[in-house]
Amino acid sequence: MTDQNTARLALPLLVPGQAEKETTHNEALTRLDFLVQPAVVAVDATVPPDAPGIGECWLLGDAPTGAWRGQGRCLAGWTAGGWRFVRAAEGFAVWCVSSAKPVTYRNGTWREGDIYGDRLVIGGNGVVGPRGGAIADPSGGSVADAAARATITEILAAMRQHGLIAR
Repeated sequence: MTDQNTARLALPLLVPGQAEKETTHNEALTRLDFLVQPAVVAVDATVPPDAPGIGECWLLGDAPTGAWRGQGRCLAGWTAGGWRFVRAAEGFAVWCVSSAKPVTYRNGTWREGDIYGDRLVIGGNGVVGPRGGAIADPSGGSVADAAARATITEILAAMRQHGLIAR
């Protein structure tokens, strides 16, 4: 943290004896307005929109142009006073309105639609947990077992495709 900004969100701080403290305070509130429960118009945007609405935000790509130049991977928000930018920090999470997907900042990259967890719980019941080990395809048996084996093979293939069991 510098003497002027907070460590994580770079919000401007008031300092003793500062004139026009409301300017610094309002800047911090403006940044918080698009950082708390953030929703963005698009992800990996590189060209600023011609007519942004006040309060609209974008996640910028690696090499944005125009008014966004030099602000790669930032969250850009349009305000009555122009563009505001916040550098992404590990773990930031936003909602993308256009794709209706969550977006998280991990390892220096915005990842749209990726959800990480150890298990899925619905209605208090764990329905998906860590991937299980491989299950061999059925074999052997009589001719009458052919239809059952085909069905079981299809079920196993679907479970493997969805990552529920290993290949």
